[in-house]
Amino acid sequence: NQIDEEANRPALKKAGFLSRDARVIERKKYGLKKARKRSQYSKR
Repeated sequence: NQIDEEANRPALKKAGFLSRDARVIERKKYGLKKARKRSQYSKR
């Protein structure tokens, strides 16, 4: 199994299976409803 992985490494890298996806949930900030969502804007 390890041998197969090493043999197909360039193909796996090209397909993007070897890089770690660092997208994680952003923390909630105070004064906002969520991390970026604000309360509705009101002109008056």
